[in-house]
This record gives sequence, C-alpha cells and structure tokens, in this order.
Amino acid sequence: MGAATAIDWRALEQQLRAFLPAKAVVSKAQELLTYNCDGLTMDRHQPPLAVLPENSQQVSAVLKLCHQLGVPFVARGSGTGLSGGALVEQPALLVITSRMRQVLSVDLANQRITVQPGVINSWVTRAVSGDGFYFAPDPSSQVACSVGGNVAENSGGVHCLKYGVTSNHVLELEVVLPDGTITTLGGPLAEMPGLDLRGVFIGSEGTLGIATSITLRILRQPEAVAVLLADFGSMEAAGEAVRAVTAAGLLPAGMEIMDNFTIRAVDSMLDQELYPVDAAAALLIELDGSGPEVEIAMQLCDGLCRQAGARQVQKATSAEDRARLWLGRKSAISALGRLYPNYYLQDGVVPRSSLPMVLAAIDQLSQKHQLPVANVFHAGDGNLHPLILYNGAELGVKDRVKALGAAILRLCVDVGGSISGEHGVGSDKRCFLDWMFDAADLETMQLVRKAFDPEQRANPGKLFPTPVGCAEAHRRSQHLELPPEVVVI
Repeated sequence: MGAATAIDWRALEQQLRAFLPAKAVVSKAQELLTYNCDGLTMDRHQPPLAVLPENSQQVSAVLKLCHQLGVPFVARGSGTGLSGGALVEQPALLVITSRMRQVLSVDLANQRITVQPGVINSWVTRAVSGDGFYFAPDPSSQVACSVGGNVAENSGGVHCLKYGVTSNHVLELEVVLPDGTITTLGGPLAEMPGLDLRGVFIGSEGTLGIATSITLRILRQPEAVAVLLADFGSMEAAGEAVRAVTAAGLLPAGMEIMDNFTIRAVDSMLDQELYPVDAAAALLIELDGSGPEVEIAMQLCDGLCRQAGARQVQKATSAEDRARLWLGRKSAISALGRLYPNYYLQDGVVPRSSLPMVLAAIDQLSQKHQLPVANVFHAGDGNLHPLILYNGAELGVKDRVKALGAAILRLCVDVGGSISGEHGVGSDKRCFLDWMFDAADLETMQLVRKAFDPEQRANPGKLFPTPVGCAEAHRRSQHLELPPEVVVI
C-alpha cells in the first residue's frame, strides 16, 4: 500500500477484527475522541482507528498487518504524556497498551519484577511492598501513568536525584519491532555483554517499536525516611540551600522547590496553610537510609538550610507527617488548574548553579509575554517544570503560550541545559532538538531509528525535526530574546 492517505481504514478494521477480541477494535468517532490528545491538551488529533491488544502475540499480529499494508502506527499507554508523543498527527493506527496490565512474575530473591506495559507505575510498588520492596521511579502522575509510557519517555520523578530515571531500573525488554518480529533487548542481569540496545530503546518515544514485557529492578525499602520543609524569603536563598546540601556531599532522595504562586494555590485548594503563604519559596528535602545515617543527614540539612537563609525548618519522620508535607507538592498541578482553565507544562533542565538566575529570567519572560508562570520543580537535578497558565478561549493566546515555552527552553539550552529532563520531545519540542544536536548527530540518530524501522512507520513525525513542520519554529527561534541579565558563558 502506498501513502497513508490511500489506506482503506474500513478494510483494515475488518482484517483486525478477524483476530482481535470484539472490544479490542475502536472505530466509532465518538469513542475515538477519547484518544485525540495526551496530557498535552493544547494539540488534538483524532485517530482514524484504534486497537487495544492484550498480549505480545496480538501486538505482533497487529504490527505484522501494518507492515504488510504499509500502515503507520502510534503506540499509546495511559495517555498522561506531556509532549504530544501519543498524538496521531497523520493518519495512523493507534495501538493502545492499557489493557496489558498483568504482573507476569515476581523474583524477590533477585530483586526484579516483570510486568506488561499497561501496568500503572504505582502498582509495581504495591505488588512488592508487603515484602519490603519498592520501585524507585515515581513520576508525579505515578497513580495514572503506565510503565510502558515510562520506558518510552525515560520518565523520572521526585526520587531520580538519588535513584536515577527509568533507564536505571529496567533490566530486560520484550519488544515487538515495526515488522511484527518479537525480540528481547537487555537481559536478566544488571550488566550484559554486547551493544546496549535496551538503552537505545528506552527513551525512543515509540519510534523503534512497542515494549510488551518489561523486567524492572526493585529496591529494598529504606530503614528510615525523613522529610524537611524549609521556607525562604527569596528564591535565591532556596537555590543556595540546594547548592549547599549537594556541595556538602549529601545525597537526598529528592529535593523539590515551589514558588510563592504555587504555595498560595496549594494552600487555597487545601484550605489550610500547609506552607507559609508569605514564603517566596518552599524547599522539600527527603532523606532515606539507615536510622543513624538519616538522623545525621537531617541535622546537617537543617543547619545548611538555616545558613542559606531559611526562616523555619519543619521535620517529619512518621509516615503520616511526611505525607502531610508532601501533600502540597503532589497537589500542585491540580491546585494551579483551579485558577486557570488551561496550562502548558514545560520540562527544561539547567545546571543547579544557574537556578536562581534562570528563575529570575523566567519571571521576566512571563511579564514580557503577559502570561503567568508557576514554578514547581526537581531542584536537586535542575529539572524545571514551569507551568504557563492561560485561558484557551482567549483569541491568539496559544501562539503566545508556545512562544513563551520556546523562550524558556532556549534559555535552558543557552545556560548549558536541555529541552527535556523526563517528559520527552514528542511533537511539542521536536523543532528544538537541533538546538542541542548538530546535523551529524541527528543523522546518526536517524540511522539508528531506520535500523529498527526502515520505513519510519513507528510514531511517524515525532522526536526529530521535520523540514516543513519546523520551518516556522526555526524562524521564530531566531527572534527569541533573552532577558539582559542572562549571560551565556
């Protein structure tokens, strides 16, 4: 079959129904509306047809048929992604893995668990917590996002400072390649000889195939956990506290910062002053390890925060008290969503030393574009999550929002950072990838992609810049102006 526009979707539907369960094929327009966007709701594209396979063999059969007919396909998990990675921008079959939710095996002796891609992130810990284990990667959407999506985007979370992102916790992948072949990448051991194709696949955003079975590393639950909440009169002081803690050789499980905008939104939603409403910034530090280790680290962090200018430091060691301090951080996006009908969440990364300057520059960009920006982020590894708040009904506002988002990412790159720390590139940021990589780098990446998918039918148009689609973005990027205080070295 030729171009995607020539696909006979009705005929494809009948062929799929011949070997898939009756409810596994979605073709009604009103039902397909469910899948017209992911967590990035600004852009919407309704797929022409969707399938919900339940095992590897069904995924293989679907992709073999797509290969035979020349049909592009897009993989989708829970749809919580924030970069438009699961959008069907051009006619393609949507392959949804949300019904693949089985825990296939648990091997406590070797600290590993094997799951299907539709298993929800938090379910992994639930499956092993009774035996004293847990799964470390914890995106903010962990009660909704799927492990398959975490693998596709190489997701992080609050605890990636100490424990790393998804790739640090995946041992083995069963993958269905774009031609329908089932293969295995990686292995049951932490170190395997040969090329690290497991590492190549993780973070490939659905452009190399679909993972159908994932073996994860699980960790022993720490003996002790403590959380500190320090509030500051300035964002610069909070940033100095982060620098001081890491400079002292301490490695917290996580360090999160919220600005005053977010603090007020959280307190308002929860109807309590969980965090001091007059604080310019609130810093959460989580420590874990042995009892004596956590006690010493807690005292050191307390002193370092106060030296940096903390007005007060709260400490929590019981599960109930720790949950209370974390409640506001975990409710931040919901709280901000109550203030504005729409938000656009970015995901840039900057060196820790640049945090105060970059946050000040974002504030100036916010004023320039006349759009409010709330900041809540993983301070320990400099992974920013600025939320641009807006009303989608306002005429022309989406262009202003996109322009502000681009300016923030340009700022991150110019201080030695990245356009993404954990949300991926998808369709949202593909036009900015060449800010970080030159033509030779991008060509090499495409060669790797073509080795897996010669016809580039897997998640077409995602991740990499496209000459036509990115022409306007490139013109716009040439006119991005950084605040005068930003000095790029």
